[in-house]
Amino acid sequence: MFDRSQLEDAANLVHRHMAPTPQYAWPQLAARLGCEVVVKHENHTPTGAFKVRGALTFIDWLTRTHPDCPGIVTATRGNHGQGQAMAAKAAGLRALVYVPKGNSVEKNAAMRAFGAELVEFGEDFDTAKEEAVRVGGELGLQIVPPFHPELVRGVATYAYELFTARPDLETVYVPIGCGSGICGTIIARDALGLSTEIVGVVSENAQTAKLSAESGQLIETETARTFADGMAVRVPVQAALDIYGPGAARIITVSDDEIAQAIRTYFIDIHNLAEGAGAAPLAGLMQERDRMQGRKVGVILCGGNIDTDWFVKVMQGQTPVP
Repeated sequence: MFDRSQLEDAANLVHRHMAPTPQYAWPQLAARLGCEVVVKHENHTPTGAFKVRGALTFIDWLTRTHPDCPGIVTATRGNHGQGQAMAAKAAGLRALVYVPKGNSVEKNAAMRAFGAELVEFGEDFDTAKEEAVRVGGELGLQIVPPFHPELVRGVATYAYELFTARPDLETVYVPIGCGSGICGTIIARDALGLSTEIVGVVSENAQTAKLSAESGQLIETETARTFADGMAVRVPVQAALDIYGPGAARIITVSDDEIAQAIRTYFIDIHNLAEGAGAAPLAGLMQERDRMQGRKVGVILCGGNIDTDWFVKVMQGQTPVP
């Protein structure tokens, strides 16, 4: 989809707005899991999540190709919306953002702080997305889908940073929602000519990506109820499936209990905050620890934006119920 020079250009653009995030090999995690564990810290971006990278490249593309566009409209569970609002506001554009009812209170507050006009609609992400598309068409706003080439090119820069710094990684675990993260990781690996195994991780309660990859066709699920809201997707994206279907070594499921344990592990071992989707890759590695013994493994901590009440419950040994 993109070659090395195109990813270098994207990285240069992203780095004008934010520093590269670190990738640390934490000895505490190595001692716990029996393998070298390199954490890519996307919880250290200006919005606390990887999505801002795609927002920066998308808004740059939009202002160059549609200079008269008055603004954007999009749907999100929070991290995508924060990034789009931040980048749109910096470009002088309106940012209309739809979220489902009952969405994260703290993510909603963050989106408003970054400049979003926030609208709560529907019972889940996919319903909010349908309304965003309808309203955007009426208002003449640019619709920002969850998956778009310019979004993916920006998102791929975290994997480009990781693989440039650590080309020796044998396996990398990546969470899957709509798919921009894992697709960006696969694209960066291929652009750099590496053979790293990419393992996708989904919630056992939101398996649309896994079911679709295994069947070779889009399979929607009736619900996607998980406190890992970044993975709470029930309608897959064909363009993403076309990349992660053949590009991922496998896609595994983790339970909400396993995700909660991974959040606790991150905080206890390395004192970093992870939201549900951000902890899912570590949960996947913990599940496959026997398989990974003695290997060099990367995990994408894609975001740290977990609401305080959920984090308190997790640290008390509980698993939040969405």
